[in-house]
Amino acid sequence: MRLTTTTNVSVDGVMQGLGGPDEDRSGGFDRGGWAIPLLDPETGEYLNQVYGGAAAFLFGRRTYEIFAGYWGAMIDPTTNPIAAALNSRPKYVASTSLTDPQWAGTNVLTGDVAAAVGDLKAQPDGELLVPGSGALVRWLLANDLVDQLDLLTYPVVVGQGTRTSRSIWSTRGLLPAA
Repeated sequence: MRLTTTTNVSVDGVMQGLGGPDEDRSGGFDRGGWAIPLLDPETGEYLNQVYGGAAAFLFGRRTYEIFAGYWGAMIDPTTNPIAAALNSRPKYVASTSLTDPQWAGTNVLTGDVAAAVGDLKAQPDGELLVPGSGALVRWLLANDLVDQLDLLTYPVVVGQGTRTSRSIWSTRGLLPAA
């Protein structure tokens, strides 16, 4: 499988808490929901295609819990292409603390996560999609497990939050260390 990350990012590099004001308040973040008003039909269709084309999904624990609470709780996931993909395909979570995932089709990767991800990547054909999951993406990049890095950049300055893009670029040797 080809491992692809998909990260929504503001022009100042923030990728945190785009779903809603209470989605991710870690570190005092209070600007959740910044991307939703900027999601145009073209971007929406692109995301439908990206999620719809995934054979499986890989999450960090925090992003998994956010997705499970929203996409996994939809009464009829067939009404939305992203929900349909997420609810019908395997989900893997890299976590040391998640022990009893409630979202159907979820497997927790424990122990040697690099080897487990390598095993997933060794499966023939398909896309292993990593939505969001900033800490996991940084770890995957540091362990040279990412095949493709997709950044969806939104025309907004958020001003606070986790700035993943600098970490991503410096991890790939594209920026000097700060």
